[in-house]
Amino acid sequence: MNDDLSTREGDAPKIGRRALLWGSAVVAAAPILTEADFAWGKLASQSLGVLPPDAVIINANENPLGPCKAACEAIGKIGPLGGRYDRMGHLDAFTNEYAAMHGVKPENIAVYAGSSEPLHYTTLAFTSPTKGLVMGDPSYESANMAAQISKAKVTKVVLTSTYAHDVKKMVAADPSAGLIYIVNPNNPTGTITPREDILWALENKPKGSVLLVDEAYIHLSDEQTVMDQVVAGKDIIILRTFSKIYGMAGIRCGVAIARPDLLEKLMPYYQNAMPVTALVAARASIADTALIPTRKKWIADSRNETLSWLKANGYKPVGQSVSNCFMIDTGRPAKSVIAAMQKEKVYIGRVWPVWPNAVRISVGSPEDMAAFRTAFKKVMDSPPAAVAMADAPTGGRKFLS
Repeated sequence: MNDDLSTREGDAPKIGRRALLWGSAVVAAAPILTEADFAWGKLASQSLGVLPPDAVIINANENPLGPCKAACEAIGKIGPLGGRYDRMGHLDAFTNEYAAMHGVKPENIAVYAGSSEPLHYTTLAFTSPTKGLVMGDPSYESANMAAQISKAKVTKVVLTSTYAHDVKKMVAADPSAGLIYIVNPNNPTGTITPREDILWALENKPKGSVLLVDEAYIHLSDEQTVMDQVVAGKDIIILRTFSKIYGMAGIRCGVAIARPDLLEKLMPYYQNAMPVTALVAARASIADTALIPTRKKWIADSRNETLSWLKANGYKPVGQSVSNCFMIDTGRPAKSVIAAMQKEKVYIGRVWPVWPNAVRISVGSPEDMAAFRTAFKKVMDSPPAAVAMADAPTGGRKFLS
């Protein structure tokens, strides 16, 4: 156990009545933001309302396959018991099964309704006005939003020429960092940061800081996890979600994996009772040994077909995605491309300020991606639409080509 992590100035107090009250007060003032909020909710650029029934929805990194058959059956069976909290031991059973599956101990596992909660709570727990957050740019925005609540300094480090996290620059960026956040594969680029780079960051990070590795999309790639570093007792927290390859974004189940003393620091911020539907669906999903390889290939085939088409037609995908999303350099303000695609009833992802001409595309079904290709060609063959000054991007660096 690292004593620095248990005694650092600016950390949340130890668990107790006062700590719980303090944590509850912070959470009450700090909304937990999910991918849905950025795509559709309070942080979306505009309210889209109810979409047409034939809309192609590839803007929120969702899995169009949904939960597997066994998960759906499990939800149906437990539905009549939904008036009760988990009295059947599903939380403990899932925790034990998940821990055994990944070679960690049950005490290394904390289960949440999605991975957005532990991402938010980890940021609050390990950042403060004196302990900053370091993250990639572009990368998933939720940690940045949470750091604003903790009044932490946020340092964004641009990606490398291969669109990996630049771990050496990240480690050097803030000697007082409390948290270094790596998403692997990255969201929005879908690109990999090699395991050896993450291990280097873990060994060379500022003393007393924590490395947060978000593996929400790890099942979609061939990259190895760094979960063995939890077993080794390192200063690392790993996040996993059932929203992506398992298709449970609307059902909500996620996991934080770390040393027990690190997980304990998240507890003052609250841990709600898990829905029984999510627990049984997650248990059924991990029991299906064919699910991950089958879905990984299905998504990869759909992704690679579209990426090949984009390159063959002279468009510019960014890097080599191994995930269920990728980015395209459109060569024009990407917000105008998003708006034009919506007129074709194809809803694509958002823009990151550092790359105002790039837009993220989520990988949908083969039919979704065929519709995307048709609409995208039509939009890109048209003259660039004028973008109102109010919508013009501000800041950011020139797109890395």
